[in-house]
Amino acid sequence: MTNENIKSDEYWRDKLTPEQYKIMRESGTETPFSGKYNINKEKGMYKCAACGEDLFSSDTKFDSGSGWPSFYEAIDNGKVELVEDNSLGMKRIEVKCKKCRGHLGHVFDDGPNLTGKRYCINSCALDFENKEGNPEK
Repeated sequence: MTNENIKSDEYWRDKLTPEQYKIMRESGTETPFSGKYNINKEKGMYKCAACGEDLFSSDTKFDSGSGWPSFYEAIDNGKVELVEDNSLGMKRIEVKCKKCRGHLGHVFDDGPNLTGKRYCINSCALDFENKEGNPEK
């Protein structure tokens, strides 16, 4: 397996859109309610937009009302990395793709009772493949 996190900034600038680069490589965020996957109800798999790693299943997606796609768990805890984030004067937990270390969003302890977690993820950090195997970019 290739270690995606050793790729250069130039590689990521060429691979990602400017918005994806800002979010995934510089820990930015998209405007709430602006992302294409916030209201997506199709069944399938949400993948890292940078490296293609499977991250979240539509089976764990829920409408949090936050304006970002929200999931109550990752498909495998080994697929995401949780990092303390004290930026912007807040104490939060950042969610990164473990394979490429791309910033995905944050996780909060106000999710549904199943896990109590709300993975609040930027749409542009994700690609979606519907259950029939058709990717949507």
